[in-house]
Amino acid sequence: MIIDVRDGSEFETRHIPGSYHVPLHLLKEHTEEFAAQMALRVVLVCQSGRRAEEARKNLDAAGLSGARVLTGGVASYAAAGGDITSGRSTWAMDRQVRMTAGSLVLASVLAGRFIHPQFRLLAGIIGAGLTVSAATNSCTLGRILSWMPWNRPVSEPTKSDILAQLAPHA
Repeated sequence: MIIDVRDGSEFETRHIPGSYHVPLHLLKEHTEEFAAQMALRVVLVCQSGRRAEEARKNLDAAGLSGARVLTGGVASYAAAGGDITSGRSTWAMDRQVRMTAGSLVLASVLAGRFIHPQFRLLAGIIGAGLTVSAATNSCTLGRILSWMPWNRPVSEPTKSDILAQLAPHA
């Protein structure tokens, strides 16, 4: 059983055929209920492995100790020749973060040169944010960008939807 814990827009862009979409935020809220419906052999998938590892730890704490994480996520699976289902296309979140951060730094430097020097402070704030992001392996800017309309999925599964899909596998 392949469980994809990415956000809806990421899942819609591309996913492994036959995988179940269980967004990490829902899995964290209802771990015990989902774990009870999952098969004994579970492979957790995300973009890089970080969210899948977080999901594995939650499932392990709920008594599902056999879950494994697909190293390298969907990208490494596709690179290894695995079959992928593709949907609507959006930029990957890390690319959106780089474009947004880079654009803000460039704009603040130019505004600092031509409008007022204090605009350069924005470049420092963005740099500090990226440093904290790297140190904590989290991304606040990515979370903010995930709320943008182009990153919203057409339909996000609900707890009931997921439990209904997983039910035959208990």
